Amino acid sequence: MPLVELRDVTKVFPAASRHGSPVRAIDGVDLDVEAGDVYGIVGYSGAGKSTLIRLVNALETATSGSIRVDGTEITGLSERRLQHVRRGIGMIFQQFNLLRSRTVYGNVIYPLQVAGVGKDEAHARVAELLQFVGLAEKAHTYTDQLSGGQKQRVGIARALATSPKLLLADESTSALDPETTQEVLALLRRVNEELGITIMVITHEMEVVKSIADKVAVMEGGRIVERGAVFDVFSDPQAQVTRRFVSTIVDDLPDDEALARLRARHPGRFVRLAFRDPAVRQADVYAELVRRGVVFELVHGGIEDIGGRTFGNLTLALDGADADVDDALTAIRSRIDARELA
Repeated sequence: MPLVELRDVTKVFPAASRHGSPVRAIDGVDLDVEAGDVYGIVGYSGAGKSTLIRLVNALETATSGSIRVDGTEITGLSERRLQHVRRGIGMIFQQFNLLRSRTVYGNVIYPLQVAGVGKDEAHARVAELLQFVGLAEKAHTYTDQLSGGQKQRVGIARALATSPKLLLADESTSALDPETTQEVLALLRRVNEELGITIMVITHEMEVVKSIADKVAVMEGGRIVERGAVFDVFSDPQAQVTRRFVSTIVDDLPDDEALARLRARHPGRFVRLAFRDPAVRQADVYAELVRRGVVFELVHGGIEDIGGRTFGNLTLALDGADADVDDALTAIRSRIDARELA
């Protein structure tokens, strides 16, 4: 059984004004998140991803459909029973949501106090978590004195305090600089690998998904329009919105204006090579060109690595006799997709 299971889930918000219309924020979503997954939920603003995460931790109530978390159907539960379910779900936020009146220690121990954990046990748990996130020396520091990355590490420690099985990260790196973002993502990966905690990551940044997630679902208009293993979705996106997201980190074809500039600087015939099969080495493809005396130059594109598997799009300028270029392209097309640009 999946740790998180959604079936035909819908969330409709009432009209904001007398003459307005209801807003269907989530529209018939099915989703399975297996225990141990790091699952990315991606979408532009208004896609419904944050509403989806609030349904999972029951901060919002589904209009219809079924939501099961760790085997418990949470739709229709009383608030008292929901509090028990929420103890198994940790949450970290974009703006940290720390208590300014409390120290680092005070923030992390707070959910343990709410849960009624004994003082000695709570103290030991806080010490363990602050050591884990690298903030043991900051225990008695107030949060206003911390950097953004340190604040988010406090947020992660607090979210882990009650030993949840599931951690929800809602745009948890959007307020951080790139270097700090990578540090926080590395910490989340440790949470998953060392503590065995399942993570759902809500983001609009594909770089975040690429860095940490195993699986991804792409949302648009309250629906999931594409899902799968991150490598599969990135290397062969099907939905238009997915292609837009993937294009932010993976170069495809140069647009007409860029292509004209490239042709002005580079002679020869232009070919786009689409590397998708990790078993196909670039060197073997280039050898087909060299073997036939075709001179080539990389003019556009790049190769990405996801979980040790590479893919990408490279545009080459090929210079040689037409017959030799044609012969080389025939050989290359037996290995990968090679498209000549008119």
